[in-house]
Amino acid sequence: MTTTSETGTTPSGRLVPRLGLLSLVVFGLSYMAPAIVVSTFGVIAGTSGGVAPTAYVVATVAMTLTALSYGKLARDHPVAGSVYTYARRLLGSRIGFLAGWALLLDYLFLPMVAWLIQALYLHVQFSALPTWAWLVLVIAVTTLVNALGIVLADRVNRVLLSLTSLGLLALVVVCVHTLGGSSASDGAHALWNPAASLGTVTAAAAIAAYSFLGFDALSTLSEEVRDPRRNVPRGILLTVLVGGGIFFVLSLLLQWVHPGAVFEDDSTAGYEVAIMAGGKGFANVLNAVTLIGGMASCVAIQASTSRLMYVMGRDGVLPRRTFGALHPRLRTPLFNLLLIAAIGLFATQLSLETATSFINFGAFLAFTLVNVCVVVAWAGHRRSGGHRSVLVHVVLPVLGAAADIYLLTKLSHTAVLLGLGWLVLGIVYLCVLTGGLRREPPELHLEETSREETPVTTPK
Repeated sequence: MTTTSETGTTPSGRLVPRLGLLSLVVFGLSYMAPAIVVSTFGVIAGTSGGVAPTAYVVATVAMTLTALSYGKLARDHPVAGSVYTYARRLLGSRIGFLAGWALLLDYLFLPMVAWLIQALYLHVQFSALPTWAWLVLVIAVTTLVNALGIVLADRVNRVLLSLTSLGLLALVVVCVHTLGGSSASDGAHALWNPAASLGTVTAAAAIAAYSFLGFDALSTLSEEVRDPRRNVPRGILLTVLVGGGIFFVLSLLLQWVHPGAVFEDDSTAGYEVAIMAGGKGFANVLNAVTLIGGMASCVAIQASTSRLMYVMGRDGVLPRRTFGALHPRLRTPLFNLLLIAAIGLFATQLSLETATSFINFGAFLAFTLVNVCVVVAWAGHRRSGGHRSVLVHVVLPVLGAAADIYLLTKLSHTAVLLGLGWLVLGIVYLCVLTGGLRREPPELHLEETSREETPVTTPK
């Protein structure tokens, strides 16, 4: 994940369109943070039966269908928006509220997953401290940084993320060198083997979709992009396709180096494969570099989540007195930061698979609504006398929604129960907020956040 650069504005406060297609794709890829494939490799390989790259192919196809729908909505509504914006306009304020509620699920629990990954990989290299102790330490450090209002400069964040990218490149080179004497049949085994099945691959694809979270954020940049009706849809689609290609290549190399689905610990299999490829010294250096970049991400993820909660409090979606307040001296949303930190402590009770799956529940709900929005927009256009392709505006979105719902059902039982509980809680809160659905829910101005608050970050 990364922070956005400072937004250019005109004297009137309007955003300056200065991003081209290439910049948009690079921006989208940095949102998706390709290094996540190493952190979650063991979980995906273990679930798929040792064919992680095939799981990524399935996830890429599903995300491509949703990316096409995002592109259509961005073309029709070339303003800074999100699934909340589209659902509120096309499906009504109440469905829009639930879309925002699903979005909050992602933001609220993404810090927990980021902290859990940091703690797991710190423990595997520095095992003197247990995982829970590393988790508490990482949460305390990032919360303190954000509470004090210390903002990592965009340039510093880019340097840290560049270190992570160099580490990934080094891993690729070492893996290729290690595989120098391997045969093509060994690589084919990484794509399919007797332990794999349609059920295992789709279950793994449901987890692998976590790696794609963030591509949809490009729709919020419409007002900063030159020719947004053309470039934003292309940028969203290219980001998913290029990102999917990167995930496929990286997971193929890792799976090729370590055939099968059995690891000492699925949650830290990336470290195990790095040792196999380049030795313990290489694995330790790679892990340290990745952890440094990951710490910057943890700070930014928690900051963006607290910012979203602050905006929801400010706009009356959440209780204003607590969520919409800043600390009088620190001028930071301290209550939100502490609440996020408290939620993060529960990571010790969840596996990496369950934690990522829980977040994907909210993402799949949101993606399903995006596909539904395209069909509803087509129906409205048709009623007004317009003509649009049924294949492009109905068939593909329906396939996208079906793929999202199917992958949602392949998530772990625990994740589905937790996700349904979150959805029910949102419906109850909506009823309370609207007096039994008798009035409209407050409108959340998410698009204004990126203009008023800096830095704005997208989680991964």
